[in-house]
Amino acid sequence: MAQLRFMTAGESHGPALTAILEGLPAGLRLDLEKINSDLARRQQGYGRGGRMKIETDKAEILSGLRFGETIGGPLTIQVKNKDFANWTDRMAAFGEPAGEKVTAARPGHADLVGVKKYDREDIRDILERSSARETTMRVAAGAVAKQFLSALGVEISSRVLNIGGVAADAAKTDGNEASELNCRDADAEERMKEKIREAKEAGDTLGGVFEVVVTGAPVGLGSHIQWDRRLDARLAGAMMSIQAVKGVEIGEGFGYTSLPGSLAHDEMFYDGEGRVVRKTNRAGGLEGGMTNGEPIVVRAVMKPIPTLMQPLHSVDIAEKKAVLASKERSDVCAVSAASVVGEAMTALVVAAAVTEKFGGDSMRDLWESMRAYRARIEEK
Repeated sequence: MAQLRFMTAGESHGPALTAILEGLPAGLRLDLEKINSDLARRQQGYGRGGRMKIETDKAEILSGLRFGETIGGPLTIQVKNKDFANWTDRMAAFGEPAGEKVTAARPGHADLVGVKKYDREDIRDILERSSARETTMRVAAGAVAKQFLSALGVEISSRVLNIGGVAADAAKTDGNEASELNCRDADAEERMKEKIREAKEAGDTLGGVFEVVVTGAPVGLGSHIQWDRRLDARLAGAMMSIQAVKGVEIGEGFGYTSLPGSLAHDEMFYDGEGRVVRKTNRAGGLEGGMTNGEPIVVRAVMKPIPTLMQPLHSVDIAEKKAVLASKERSDVCAVSAASVVGEAMTALVVAAAVTEKFGGDSMRDLWESMRAYRARIEEK
């Protein structure tokens, strides 16, 4: 069986978005509602923009599934764009160009670099694909990967830790189930909302920090043998691929700068049954590029969204003059949505590591391989 991999396709205002997920073993039962639930979570959140009022993302499975169970072939997922009805002339696959060209580049976006790289005259050719709307399909594919991992006893969750400089109490790990910002600290969430309201009134945007935690991952996913097999490197790359993410840390991360070596590492002990245990998890569940049995902890920094209602100074690529950047419908703050995307990307990376480690064309083969492996490492 090939290692799990995925691709997405589609434009922000095109007819549909698509993902192809290849490498799922046969025999995995999928729940469509769980996929749609994660799609809804990506759309929700305080500070989201007008596009979320138009779309109600629902997944359709076009291949790879029969009677609710994977059959071993590529899984094709599609989400239709309702807003395409308003863009049929401007986003037509054939025919003559319609609508005004976008020529005022936005600082912080792919706009200017994209038109130069791909030799385009209309920035819309770039912004349609570089838009965070693409993460819809990452979340859909990731929701499948989460169900795959859950069947193996691996669970993934996320939370928002900071928005606009307002930090949540990291010790609060439960509660606040009605959170609009995926924040466990209800008091901090109210202060975050106020910060978002202030930014909206000023025509500004806010970024923040979110955290993704993986529990139940078996020891030994990833490898120290080559740089590109290190699981922490893959996770960091996956997080950095999310639009507007500019920083990633695992475990203690940047906090290591203030710790001496005597306090930086997770000491090991034997419990009463001869098993190795750790009392801390500063490594974030990864040592030498491999999972060590502790929860995997990854945090990412999302910059403020660069599409502003009070546009920044920029350039017009057609008239070669200074202008204010173009305005596209956008969010004030999308950190909570990014946390859901972070879950998805983490799930896809960990799921790929599982299939790489244990193989198996069917879920039965994979379960048996994992059972034998876990029995062996218990002897160490």
